[in-house]
Parts: sequence; structure tokens; C-alpha cells
Amino acid sequence: MHISEGILSGSVLIAGWAGTTAGIAVGLRKIDSSRIVRTALLSSAFFLASLVNVRIGPSSTHLSLLAPMGLVLGWGVFPAVFTALLLQSVLFHFGGLLVLGVNTFIMAGSALSMYLLFGKVVREGSKILTVCMSFLAGVLAVILAAGLAGLCLGLTDNNFVNAAKVIVIAHVPVALIEGLVTSFVIMWLKKSEPEFLS
Repeated sequence: MHISEGILSGSVLIAGWAGTTAGIAVGLRKIDSSRIVRTALLSSAFFLASLVNVRIGPSSTHLSLLAPMGLVLGWGVFPAVFTALLLQSVLFHFGGLLVLGVNTFIMAGSALSMYLLFGKVVREGSKILTVCMSFLAGVLAVILAAGLAGLCLGLTDNNFVNAAKVIVIAHVPVALIEGLVTSFVIMWLKKSEPEFLS
């Protein structure tokens, strides 16, 4: 959900850049050489999945793969999302450079939250528990990201509150699809490439 350029207040932009900078710093420290390829792979998948944008007022909706990225990369999701969003901004004018910090924090922060909440259960749980928790992570990642986008708009101007509500409601169908995709991806990885979830 890319928030467009020229909408957010300066204080929200600064807060977004501060959170993103901290996340990238921690993420870069936690990515070792064995995880660079998987980080680049998931960054590319995110880049491609989120290219199909549907405009919703001052934002947009699209598939994002936030939960699978978070569950696989942990803190490494910050540099992965930042790189993909930077390329989308420069190449396709999605979002913008000034709002890049906020957009990164919204998406990477939501993905990281799923890792912190569900990572251990998904890695160590039974098949049924993994499917259920993966689905829940996929749904919650999108709802959380939409909620954060709405919060950023609401903190900028009270006139954006109705737009923020529309953004959250419009993302409910996307959240359900993301839940199904996340369950499929995590179960496939757990069966064929379990080291991805280590």
C-alpha cells in the first residue's frame, strides 16, 4: 500500500524515516552471507507482486507477500522491502522518494511483527498449527499495514480519516488472499526447503 507523495505531514515523514533507518540498520547487521540470496529473492518477489496496484484514494492496494517475507527474513525484511520500494519509486513512480521511509516502515514493520508473533510457532509447530498460524499471519500483516497507512493519514490531517477507513476496508479481501498464499508458501517451504525458515 503505497502512500502517494505530497500527502503526509513533515512530522509523519520524519518518524517514518527514523523507524525505517533503525530497521534497516538492525536488518543489515542480522543478514549474514548465507542469507543474502534468500533476502534478494524475496525482495524480488515483493517487487513483482506489488507492481499490480489498484488505486484507493491517496493509497493503493496490491498483493505484497508481507507475512512470508517476515517469517523467512525476520529483521532482514527492512532492507529487502526498502530496496524493492526504492526501485519501484525510481522506475515506476509508485509512492515517492520522500514518502519512501513511511511506506517501508508500514510494510516492513508489519512483516516483522508477523515474524515476532508467529515465527517460532510456524517453524516448530505441527502441520495443522503451521497452516492456521500462517493464514492468520498473512491476514494480520495486510490489516496491520493498512491500519498503519490509515494512521499515518489520520495523523497528517483529520480530513483523511474517512479515506483511512476506506483503505482498511478495501484491504480485507486482499488480506484473505494473502492468508491463503502465506499458508501455501510456508507449507511448501517447510516441506521442501526447511532451512529457509531456520
